[in-house]
Parts: sequence; C-alpha cells; structure tokens
Amino acid sequence: MKRVKEYRTLFAAEPKSTLKELKTTYRNLVKEWHPDKFQADDEKAAEAEEMGRKIIDAYHFLVSIAPETREKYQEEYTETINTSGIADFQYKNLRLEITFLDGTTYEYFGVPRNVYVKMCQSDKLTRFAKRNVFTSYLYRKSKKSMETV
Repeated sequence: MKRVKEYRTLFAAEPKSTLKELKTTYRNLVKEWHPDKFQADDEKAAEAEEMGRKIIDAYHFLVSIAPETREKYQEEYTETINTSGIADFQYKNLRLEITFLDGTTYEYFGVPRNVYVKMCQSDKLTRFAKRNVFTSYLYRKSKKSMETV
C-alpha cells in the first residue's frame, strides 16, 4: 500500500483516475523532469534522471491498477481465479503475491498479516482465497502466464 500511496501522491491521482488523466499527468511530469533540461554538471541532472525512472515506474503501476484496465481484463482474471489453482504465494509488507498453476501471478495490496496467516493455515487454499482475498483487495497482474510450446 505504501507504493500505491506514493505513486498516487506523485501523480496527484485519485483511485478512480482515468487512463487519460494518468497519461496527461505522466506527460507533464516527464516534461518537467526530463534530464535534457539540465546541464550534465548540474546537481539537478542526477535528481531528474532518478525522478524520470520513478515517474515511468509510477505510470506503469498506476495504469495496471486503474479501473479501466481492471475492467478490460476482468474476464481473464475471473477465469484464472475460477479455473486455476494456486501454485505458490508470498507475503511481504501487506502485499500478497499469488502464482496460479497456469503461471499467471497477481499481486494483492493491503492484505493484513492475519489474513495471510489464516491462508497459510487453511487446508483448502483456493477456497479460502476465493472467499477472503480475490475480491477483497486491490490487485494487479504482475506476471503473464507461462507460454506453452
């Protein structure tokens, strides 16, 4: 959640910000912090380069959790959580990362530690996740499914 808040603050974005608003803010921030605006020996040049990377990362992240993006991929997400079991999961700093048997990985943000502990103790992992995680927390697809050859 810390990263979500930090990126939303950087972009002055609301949870319901549209992709068009994010793109406009992104372009304005990139113009403002573009490294070519500063001399190579200027101390602001290094800061501008770092801010540029942060802006790009924030933009891609915010687009991945935007309501329009989630709506676009809702059918795919629903199919994954309903047809593919859980292969692995990891938890760190209120972020639960679940890898499904089809190779797709989703990150869930703001998951309390007690929910993670209960998930670890559950004898029916997928059933627990369906009831307590999949529809309860902000999520994004972090890795695509593995390609089968």
